[in-house]
Amino acid sequence: MCCIPPPLRSTPVISRLLPLTLALAAASAAYALPAHAEDDRFTVRLGAMSVDTNGELTAGTTFQGRPYEFSQDFDFGSKETVPRIEGQFHFGERHRLLFNYFGYDKSKTATLSEDISFDDTTIPAGSFARAKAKFELASVMYDYAVVETDTVSWGLQIGVEYAKIEGKLRAQAGTLNYSDKQSEDGFAPVVGTRLQFSPGEKWRFIVQGQYLDADWGDFGDYEGDISRANALVEYRFTPAVGAFVGYDWFKIDAKRNGGDASVGLDQRFKGPMAGVTFSF
Repeated sequence: MCCIPPPLRSTPVISRLLPLTLALAAASAAYALPAHAEDDRFTVRLGAMSVDTNGELTAGTTFQGRPYEFSQDFDFGSKETVPRIEGQFHFGERHRLLFNYFGYDKSKTATLSEDISFDDTTIPAGSFARAKAKFELASVMYDYAVVETDTVSWGLQIGVEYAKIEGKLRAQAGTLNYSDKQSEDGFAPVVGTRLQFSPGEKWRFIVQGQYLDADWGDFGDYEGDISRANALVEYRFTPAVGAFVGYDWFKIDAKRNGGDASVGLDQRFKGPMAGVTFSF
């Protein structure tokens, strides 16, 4: 199984971002800057992300009382450009409703250039294996601004996130063919934090981070979590139209146990993003 959805064995991204957001919010609020409060009720950011992905596949089992472990790094080769959508409904001075969507769909084919023999078995040149991974992530979150000034907004978030991971594998060696498909999806609560700094009417700097644990939701036999962090800089040409650039990062740490065996995936998606902003 090449892909499995959501366990993070490292410190959640929220705990790393929280001290930074607190420090920046406190420092910015200490200065009496001109008023540039965000008055947009609806904001939509449409863009694309150039995704670079890498990961580690692990497996473990016990045979005749002895443990066996396997670990293999892998990637899907070239970068992939994928859509990225996020929006905001600012329905009160401190109250926001945020949503976002990210999708990744990539395949890779490997072909043997020469015969490979193992004992009495020979895999001929020209044999190939094709792997495909598909990942979708969508969330809706309520954001409460703990700090809300004319230039700084720092919010804490809670909501629900949908995640789906699908893996396909097809291999052909001579006259033999093999194919397999695995997928899992589910919903789980998600928590996060957001910091926005608006030093002028045309500029906005936004940093966000979210964290989801599969044990909070309905991902079946899977354990794991998803972490996400992103930052962007936005320039408004008019109050209603702007452009942004930034960087987005995801991490999936997943594990599934079955009997005496377990399979895990530590997968990362990262890359620059850019797009346009519409507000009204």
